[in-house]
Amino acid sequence: MIKTYKYRLYPTRKQTEKLEWTLETCRILYNSALVDRNRHYEETDKGLSRIDQQKILVRDKKNIEYLMNIHSQVLQDVLFRVEKAYKAFFRRIKEKNGKAGYPRFKQTGRYDSITYTQSGFGIDDVGKLSLSKIGHIKLKLHRSINGIIKTCNVKKEIDKWYVCFSVEYTPVTKKQTVIRKHVGIDVGIKSFAALSSGKVIKNPKHLIQAEERLIKKQRRLSNKKKGSNNRKKARLSVAKAHKRVSNQRKDFQHKLSRKIISNYDAVGVEDLRIKNMVKNHCLAKSISDAGWGQFLSFMAYKAEEAGILFLRVNPRNTSKACSVPGCGYIYKDMTLSVREWTCPSCGTTHERDVNAAAEIDNILVRKIRQELPEYTLGEISSMDDIVSSNTYALKSILSKNQEAPSVRAG
Repeated sequence: MIKTYKYRLYPTRKQTEKLEWTLETCRILYNSALVDRNRHYEETDKGLSRIDQQKILVRDKKNIEYLMNIHSQVLQDVLFRVEKAYKAFFRRIKEKNGKAGYPRFKQTGRYDSITYTQSGFGIDDVGKLSLSKIGHIKLKLHRSINGIIKTCNVKKEIDKWYVCFSVEYTPVTKKQTVIRKHVGIDVGIKSFAALSSGKVIKNPKHLIQAEERLIKKQRRLSNKKKGSNNRKKARLSVAKAHKRVSNQRKDFQHKLSRKIISNYDAVGVEDLRIKNMVKNHCLAKSISDAGWGQFLSFMAYKAEEAGILFLRVNPRNTSKACSVPGCGYIYKDMTLSVREWTCPSCGTTHERDVNAAAEIDNILVRKIRQELPEYTLGEISSMDDIVSSNTYALKSILSKNQEAPSVRAG
């Protein structure tokens, strides 16, 4: 398993100047590599590979002195990024999904990180980050690193510096194969998430809450003279405001995902195509503000680390299908404006999002029984656990005056 540890750096003034000079040099090298590829294609009608560019770089280092002041792996990583940009370009052409987006030149300030891929970095005895060609930088090591460090990425975010260590390690926690508590989760806009237990998580709408403040700061920025120091300060203020919103969103999602993973043995979510969903200009802003993709990725890696089953299910008809076991009615003409509906087949009244979460939970249970023989649906210890974990399903069933279900999960 690959995990990333992120720490705050506190470079001195000289170290900051050295880091910024390194970023700017790498930006120039990136643009030069793009020029070389374009020119080579125009002259030979063939592409220029990364290996060929690495050979050119070796020759350039002998003639250009200042390249010797940057670690060789940092320079090589620039060429890897160029290659990655071209591969993504050709992949988008093959997929024929929107604009291909030919690799572009990096403008000043747009190259914000450097990477040591194998060596040239380390943490010394006094807890400082040692970077080849740069020096020993003060590091706030707020938690220990578990595993083998593979790469070191130094990044500038607005006016602060961070280091990210990519670590390879094996989680100590064993896989949870006996599933006693399981849950389906439906993410949304009106409410951030609905659980099959009946709990609804309110959408904090961080961007909407900060929008008025952001508009004021953006308006001040637009009124400043281009190239002036006041404009630079205003631009920095806008960037910090957006970063604050991003941090609030991450904090909320980290805490929520941790709480869910800690309370369940199996979690089911919809396998959403978010890139396609944001093409709807009426909902794009709200979807981006909710940050579904980030939230689901947080839950995925936390579940893997904890040994919990995390399953993405087909979202088809999860909102339209009646979640009462044995019913199976599908409300085909349902629109987004319908928030509550009554099933004409069984007579159960559904809240749209909670019903969708319950249906996701039903699909999760079916997949465990039919496709995942290594997992077992275990006995729930008490009736209280059933009420807390599947309240919505119980209410739906009891509303039809049927007998209460047995004390088996699922």
